[in-house]
Amino acid sequence: MQFMVRIVVRLPGDWPKEKVDELAARETARGMQCIRDGKLKRIFRIVGQRANFSVWEADSPEDLHATLLSLPMHPFFEIEVTPIIEHSTTQAWNAAHGAMPPF
Repeated sequence: MQFMVRIVVRLPGDWPKEKVDELAARETARGMQCIRDGKLKRIFRIVGQRANFSVWEADSPEDLHATLLSLPMHPFFEIEVTPIIEHSTTQAWNAAHGAMPPF
């Protein structure tokens, strides 16, 4: 199953830069592991916000939930999850031309 996830990060404003940087480094490392594991398919920064849209692959909503809980910044997330399926235009393109071009 694929899911579109919107994450807004709300870190405490009084944290020192070193603490924010350390947490961000752990978050990046965990995100890269999720990519290697085939769970995180794409991630996009939302301009002007500490937020992102991402596409995740999971066996079930429960599997996605467990993966999101494993992210170090999870306690500071506001999360919206939307299950997604392939669009008919993508299917038509793939049938006529093969796989869609990469981003």
